[in-house]
Amino acid sequence: MAIKELKRIAKIQLVGGQARPGPALASIGINMAEFTKQFNDQTKARNGEVVRTTIWAYSDKSFKFSIKETEPMSILIRKAAKIQKGAKNQKTDTVATITKEQALEIAKKKLVDLNSYDVEYALRMVAGTAKQMGVKIKDVNPIVYENKK
Repeated sequence: MAIKELKRIAKIQLVGGQARPGPALASIGINMAEFTKQFNDQTKARNGEVVRTTIWAYSDKSFKFSIKETEPMSILIRKAAKIQKGAKNQKTDTVATITKEQALEIAKKKLVDLNSYDVEYALRMVAGTAKQMGVKIKDVNPIVYENKK
């Protein structure tokens, strides 16, 4: 049995149950029709939700892929804040405010996909993403990023 040569690993975001062949998949170099069929079958229950996907593409155009269990954190924050997009300049603009309870809910939901097992650290990750989007979290101490010397 010959060993397949790994050509590329791609991380992309697709809409669950609605993937179609296109430029994003063409650049990966896989059988797009087969991928979209398998992806749409696996993500039927998440129709319309943004799904983070990792694709391992091999030199013979075969592939394998995995999907993350939750939507990207920025989308969850946007849904909680009921906004379409983040601030153009997060240092000077605040586009919305969410409660600490909403941030904790996001942290608990994202815990399965994060490299943290502690809700407090997951909350810090949510706060960091929210800060980059120009979204404030009520009753959470601002995270201070210091350069260690």
